Amino acid sequence: MAAPNDSLHVPVRRSIEENVAIVKDRAGVGTSFDVGVREILVGKTRVAIFYSNGLVDAGMFVHVLRSLAEIRPDDGEDVFRLILARYATHVQVETRRTIDEAIDLLLSGLFVLFVDGHAEAIVLDGRMYPNRSPEEPDTERVVRGARDGFTESIITNAGLIRRRLRDERLRLELTHIGERSKTDVVLAYIRDIADPGLVQLIRERLQAIEIDGLPMTDKSLQELLIGQTWNPYPLVRYTERPDVAVQHLLEGHVLLIVDTSPSVMILPTTFFHHVQHAEEYRQTPVTGAYLRWVRLLGILASIFLLPLWVLYTQHPELLPDWLRFLGPKKPGKVPLLLQVLAAEFGLDLMRMAAVHTPSPLATAMGVIAAVLVGDVAVKVGLLTPEVLLYLAFAAIGLFATPSYELSLANRLARLWLILAVFFFGIPGFVLAATLLVIALVFTRSLDTPYFWPLIPFNGPALWHVLVRTAVPQTIRRPSVVHPQNTIKN
Repeated sequence: MAAPNDSLHVPVRRSIEENVAIVKDRAGVGTSFDVGVREILVGKTRVAIFYSNGLVDAGMFVHVLRSLAEIRPDDGEDVFRLILARYATHVQVETRRTIDEAIDLLLSGLFVLFVDGHAEAIVLDGRMYPNRSPEEPDTERVVRGARDGFTESIITNAGLIRRRLRDERLRLELTHIGERSKTDVVLAYIRDIADPGLVQLIRERLQAIEIDGLPMTDKSLQELLIGQTWNPYPLVRYTERPDVAVQHLLEGHVLLIVDTSPSVMILPTTFFHHVQHAEEYRQTPVTGAYLRWVRLLGILASIFLLPLWVLYTQHPELLPDWLRFLGPKKPGKVPLLLQVLAAEFGLDLMRMAAVHTPSPLATAMGVIAAVLVGDVAVKVGLLTPEVLLYLAFAAIGLFATPSYELSLANRLARLWLILAVFFFGIPGFVLAATLLVIALVFTRSLDTPYFWPLIPFNGPALWHVLVRTAVPQTIRRPSVVHPQNTIKN
C-alpha cells in the first residue's frame, strides 16, 4: 500500500476554527455537494460535525444532533469526555489524532466531530452504503441450495460469511489499498487452519502495493498481488456464493474481499478448482460424480473437439471406417480456416452483444443470430453445416464451465490449436497441445502448482477431484494449501 504523503499527517488542533478550515479545504466542503458540516453549541462549547450525504443514514444523523442538543454540561464539565462517556450511543465510537485519518473516515461514511479545545476528533459510525439485497448469482445458480449471494458491500459480505461460520478463530483483517481510492480490502482466513506462511505472504504483498486506486476492484488487485503474464489461464478463483467461500475457508484457503465487488477472491487455486460447481455437492454423491464427469467432458470438448474435427478433415485417412461420415461432404466456397475463424469470432460477437443487450431483447437477439444469420450463412455457402455443429458443441462446453475466466482461457487455447492444425497439420496439433500442457504444468499461483494433484501427483486428492465423494469420506483437508489442522473436526 502506498505510503501517504508526510505533509498530510496534520495533527488535530485545539482550535475548532483551524480544524474546520483544514477539513473544509481538504474534503471540498462547499465545492462537493455531498460533503457537509454542521456547527452547533453544546453549552458554551462549539462542536462541528462533518458528514457525507450519500454514505450516511439520515435518521442516524438526526439522532446524533438530537443527542448533542440534550447535553446540559455543568460549569467546568468537559464536553468532549461527556460526549464519549454518555451521549455517543453508537456501535462504533473512536477518536483520531490526525486530520488525514479523520478525513479518510469521513469519506468512508462516518461522522467526524471536532470539539473546541480538544486535539482529538470523535468518529461515529453512521454508515448506510447504497446496496442491493443479496441475490443468487447468475453464473453460479443451483437447483437446490441457498439463494443469497455476495453484494457490493463489504460489510454485507462479511456478515454472509459470519452467518455460515460462527468460529471465533475466523479472522477478517481490514486494510486499505490505493492512495486516492483507499479501497477497503479484507483478508479472511481461519487462524488454526490456514498456513501462517501463506497468510503472511499475502499480507506483505497487500502492504507493498503502491497505486492510486482500484476502480476495477478485485481484478486490479489480483494483477497487483499475483502478477499477470501472457498465460490467459486464471490464477485465482472468484465466487459470488457465500457457501462456496466458506467451504474453501474450511479447507485452508484464504479469501480477499474487496469493497464494491460482488465476488470474493479465493487463494491459492489450481486448475481443478475452476471445474467444480456447487451443484455437485447439492446432489447425492453418485449424481454429483456424474455431473462432474459430464462437466469435465464438456470442458475437454470445448478445447479439443473443433481442432480434432479440423485435423480429421485434412487427414481423413486417420479416421476409422465407422467415423468416415465426419468432414464436409462438399468443399465450401470459402476456405475452411476462414470459415472456422469467422464462426469463432461471430460466436464471441454474439456473446458480447447479449451481455450489452437489455434483458427483454437478449432472447430475441439470440434467436435472430442463431436462426437467421446461421441459416443464411449456410445457404449462401459462407459456412458449412459441420462447422456450426461442432462450434455449437464447443460453445456448450464453454457455457458449462463453472469459471467464466477459465472458459475464456479455453476459448483462446482452442484457437491456438486450430491455427496449429491448419498451418502444421498433425505435428502442429501435437506440438501445440504439448506446449499448452507444459505451460499449465509450470504455472504457479502463490507458489502453488497449477496442475496439482495431477502434477505433482497425489492419488487420493486426484480421486476427490475426479469423483464427488461423500462428506463422511472427506475427512482430510487438501495438502496443497498446507493446512495446520489436516483433519476436519
